[in-house]
Amino acid sequence: MDNAQHVDVAILGGGLAGLTLALQLRQADPTLAITIFERRTHPAPEAAFKVGESTVEIGAHYFAEVLGLREHLEEEQIRKFGFRFFFSDGRDDIDRCTEIGVSRLLPTPSWQIDRGRFETMLGERARAQGIDFRDGTMVRGVELAGDDGDHRVGWSRGEAQGNVDARWVVDASGRAGVLKRKLGLAEANAHDANAVWWRVEGLVDPNDWSDDAAWRDRCTPPDRWRSTNHMCGTGYWFWLIPLASGAHSLGIVCDATLHPLETMDTHDKAMDWLRRHQPRVAAALEGHAVMDFRFLRHFSHGCREVFGERWALTGEAGLFLDPFYSPGSDFIAISNTYITDLVLRDRAGSPFASHAAIYGQLYRSFYDNTMTLYQDQYALFGDEQVMPVKVIWDYTFYWALLAPVFFAGRIADVGMYGRLRAMFERGSALNAAMQPLLREWGERNAARGVGAAAAPGRSLDQHGIDWFHELNRQLRDPADDAAFDARIAGNVARMDALAAEILARARESHADIGDHGLDRLLAGLPAPVPSLEAVWYAAA
Repeated sequence: MDNAQHVDVAILGGGLAGLTLALQLRQADPTLAITIFERRTHPAPEAAFKVGESTVEIGAHYFAEVLGLREHLEEEQIRKFGFRFFFSDGRDDIDRCTEIGVSRLLPTPSWQIDRGRFETMLGERARAQGIDFRDGTMVRGVELAGDDGDHRVGWSRGEAQGNVDARWVVDASGRAGVLKRKLGLAEANAHDANAVWWRVEGLVDPNDWSDDAAWRDRCTPPDRWRSTNHMCGTGYWFWLIPLASGAHSLGIVCDATLHPLETMDTHDKAMDWLRRHQPRVAAALEGHAVMDFRFLRHFSHGCREVFGERWALTGEAGLFLDPFYSPGSDFIAISNTYITDLVLRDRAGSPFASHAAIYGQLYRSFYDNTMTLYQDQYALFGDEQVMPVKVIWDYTFYWALLAPVFFAGRIADVGMYGRLRAMFERGSALNAAMQPLLREWGERNAARGVGAAAAPGRSLDQHGIDWFHELNRQLRDPADDAAFDARIAGNVARMDALAAEILARARESHADIGDHGLDRLLAGLPAPVPSLEAVWYAAA
């Protein structure tokens, strides 16, 4: 189809964001003519160098249910055993460290994704559905029309070259950011963090790190290796993610000031760093063949605008937060859904500019609210007292507001946002006050010399928190407007109660700690009823 002169949608980039967008567009309107330009050739190698292998609820629901890929996920990828956190800086005795995780699977599934295997399948599916997927093809330039005319994309493949005219152009080119650079949309943020990552052959199983049968049997079944395992310390976390191809993905993510990139920007340096900070992990990696190694400085970035006049950005070409809590595929799901809605509105001859502006504002608000979970918070990551509380709060915030909106198919329901505006604003305000409270709590602990790793550690089982389990389960419940509105109101009430409980516990540790606006938000509410066991708040 290299001679095609006109398409409805040209997608610049055939990675995760671009391929899933093409499939979503094809599903929404089978008559759309879609061309994808991807510079890498297919099939993609398994255990590819790409990050973004861990999914959470929104992204997993998008892949499995919205795009209809559940069979592939169940048969060709790994069902994830949730997030798991070990406070293990400098420790060999992982089985004596504080551990946060679930003992059994929560109701709403997510998966560990071998990106090479997944993107190969997506490319094959796109072609099978009549999408013009041009791998091994470079985008040489984009000319955006200043009126209602078509945009033009210049391309080359080997000696061949040409142009494609397109009603819509979507930049899914990742950090190359073709349209972002052209339009000067790049926007820095104040989250200064770096990452290094690599893959090794063979799976790495934390259960092999201990002979303690009772510790190994805390999980039913004992599948710690299926989790996204986070080995945490002050200013950093280290990930272990299993891949269905038989490899394991590894990475260090760190505050740039506390752990400079120059201390880990080669595999030898990274292993030396691990021997200091995570010696048991380093020992476990000896003998595993290294498949690749990469690093990225200041990976988090913003974007001034993502939806424009028949152009859009999705995936890392637009915004990127932080890999902690794995939000990357969530934001792909949201942006792709907005883009699909805009293309369909235009296709139907309806005005779409006002919706593009609203969706852009919503998308940016999701980014800004989620960024509060990461920015200036890495110093907390080694605090055994505060970080477990933060993890519960951050999950609650996610499952209470953004996740149910997406699961209910209401992410583009403008009327719903207007109807529930007060609820969403309250939830956001609670989180905006909670994050600095947690930060101050950690800073005061550090000044007193408490909160750092100490033995014996605690086992903090998220599965055993009834209301937490229910928040996860109800994501899949269908709901009409009245039931959905009631659910969001109930979720915000849960956030109120948890915020009051956390504030009270923080004051037990530091009587003069600032409330950061929580007293005003919680005024007039009844005294908090404990919803977490005291062990979650215990000082190390």
